[in-house]
Amino acid sequence: MFISITQIIISAILIVLILLQERASGLSGVFGGGESEFYAKRRGLERLIFIATIALIIIFALLSLINLIA
Repeated sequence: MFISITQIIISAILIVLILLQERASGLSGVFGGGESEFYAKRRGLERLIFIATIALIIIFALLSLINLIA
């Protein structure tokens, strides 16, 4: 029960973090177009959001495996 509630909370936070990341706007970003500027490094809050997203994805996957086994 605790694992399921934790997964729901993490998934809600993941949705917010993913929506906060804006790299290319519009449908052209899906196909690789629309980004005419050079690649820039992530800095500050953008980097923190990116790292937090990766960490939460790993935690969510581990909780899913634990829930599957248990």
